[in-house]
Amino acid sequence: MIVVFGSINVDLVARVQRLPSAGETLAGRSFAMLPGGKGANQALAASRAGSDVHLFGCVGHADGLAPVALREISRSSIDVAGVVECDGTTGVALIHVDDEGENCITVVPGANARARASQIPDAILSRDTTVLLQLEVPVDDVALLARRARLCGARVVLNAAPATRLAPRLFDEIDVLVVNESEALTLAEMAGTNIHDAVRKLASASRNVVVTRGAHGALYVQRGELCMQRAPRIDAVDTVGAGDAFTGALAAALDRGDDFTTAVREGAAAGALACLTPGAQTSLPDRQSIVQMAATLFN
Repeated sequence: MIVVFGSINVDLVARVQRLPSAGETLAGRSFAMLPGGKGANQALAASRAGSDVHLFGCVGHADGLAPVALREISRSSIDVAGVVECDGTTGVALIHVDDEGENCITVVPGANARARASQIPDAILSRDTTVLLQLEVPVDDVALLARRARLCGARVVLNAAPATRLAPRLFDEIDVLVVNESEALTLAEMAGTNIHDAVRKLASASRNVVVTRGAHGALYVQRGELCMQRAPRIDAVDTVGAGDAFTGALAAALDRGDDFTTAVREGAAAGALACLTPGAQTSLPDRQSIVQMAATLFN
């Protein structure tokens, strides 16, 4: 079982020819209002990859956006009993996507700032549980839940995004760290350094690290060995949600008991598949598609 504690957003997506420069106004080609948030995205990614998922977080009731934020989640098998409706607005992400599929994002936390680790009961945390975390809800509560999860014997997977420095009390509770290249360099405090050195610094005897690199695949460390996973060759339509697809599929594979190399391979397959369809949640692939794509990635 996977327990996800994280953000639940509405994505406000504008398609543009190119990303705007500072102070520039561009005419957009289209607009869509879609469910998103790293917590919700990764919960749905893990569910579609075949896992039993319980989602914990907060939505607001002041703006009418909660039903939009939970639209895809409500159509899935995800247990949402732990999603709390609170005062204020639902979190939103303002997203520009250009013709090359690249994006820039501004996140307004809204109700996500009121998510608390106390929403998750100890009874749901055990050796049979994988706890999946990100940093779009209060970091202190992420750290509290990570500590509780480890004490209960659960596996802790942290996608350390958005990039920020982590307090040692959180960093030391992580079994698996998932970051992109810029996030890895921020965490390692090694800006401008070779990414391989940063990955090695972040890993430990008890912590595996995965660094996603888009079209260049992923670097990962397990048991002290630095490895590389290539990415599928695709024509990306929209990279929004690719990292969440990777992380959710990786967590699902680990929760099933697959080895780490297999989990990274399935994460790479899911991330690539998510780039083929617009939207963060509508693009998340199912288990069969992931397995088929992963079978093409054996090194």
